[in-house]
This record gives sequence, structure tokens and C-alpha cells, in this order.
Amino acid sequence: MPTGVALPDARQQLFDAAERILLRDGPNALTSRAVTAEAGCAKGVLHRHFADFDAFLAELVRDRIARIDEQTGTLRASAGTGTVTGNLAGALTELFESVAVAIVALVTFRDELRARLRQAGSAGIPLLTEATAMIASYLTAEREAGRVAADADVGTLAPTLIGAAHLLFADRESPPPAPEAVRRTVATVVAGAVRES
Repeated sequence: MPTGVALPDARQQLFDAAERILLRDGPNALTSRAVTAEAGCAKGVLHRHFADFDAFLAELVRDRIARIDEQTGTLRASAGTGTVTGNLAGALTELFESVAVAIVALVTFRDELRARLRQAGSAGIPLLTEATAMIASYLTAEREAGRVAADADVGTLAPTLIGAAHLLFADRESPPPAPEAVRRTVATVVAGAVRES
């Protein structure tokens, strides 16, 4: 690899390379050498931007959590439009068709990464915790709009939806679930709470 060549946005290039490896080969294949090879840069580039590989992975997870924060605003703004079931199915598909399932496996796989994320303030299972908060925020907005029952237990519905969707998308060997399968699962979970689906 050539040295001394500046890489535009090296951090993002490394994150994207790690994501491709996770999606293609899973967490076992994710090493610093694999990431730099996938990114097409020298191994030292990673260590120039991050203290060590676990610091890199922790930043990768936090970067992906920031994407959920962005998605939260978009989903919450959709309250009162479309259908509740359709909005939830779309948000869950967007979440789990991304690298989220592989990130959850990565966090489960690496003890040091979990420890660093907890030290940085992450609770529960990173990404899934934030995704649950996103769904709860949306359901609360729909409850305020009258499309979800006033007595709906948002605190139970949100993690139930995340868990059910995660199971639908968790099999990396099979194609993603059909949109109708996601919609049917969402409709079943929220059937007693949604006034308009």
C-alpha cells in the first residue's frame, strides 16, 4: 500500500469498509487488517485515527446509532400520515435491512466492545435500545394524534416490535423477509392498540 497519500474522509471510508465486511462475512471476519484491505488503505491509517481496533468498533457503533437518531426524527414526523402499520413496517425494514443486525451480532461477539460502549453510556444492547426508543417515540406521537389507543402500552409494544422484526431479519443466509411478512408481523403486534392501520 502506498503511504503518505491523504484519504478523503478516512474514518467514513473505514466505517463503510467494516460495514461491507459485516454484511458479507459476519463479525468473525472483522479484523483491522480486513477493514484496511477492504478500504484499500494501509493498516496504519486505522491506527492513525483510532487508539486501537476496539476504539474503532465503538466509534462505528456510535456512528450507526447516530443514524437511528436521524431516522427517529423522520419517523416521528410521519405520525398522522399514511398508516401506523405501514409507517412501522417501513421503519423496521429500513432499520434491519441496514447493518443493524450485523452490528448487534458484533456487539454480542466482542466483550471489550460491549465494555467500551457501556463506559460511554450505552445501556442495554446498543442499536436495539435506540431503535426501541425510536419506535416508542413514534407510537407516543401516534397516541397523541389519536391513531393509537390512549391506554396502549407503548413501553411494551416498542420492544415487542423490535424483537419480532429482529427475528425476521436475523437469518443472514436467507433473503430478507418479504414486505408483506414484515407488515403482517407489525399488524399482529399492534392489532389491539392501533385504531387505524
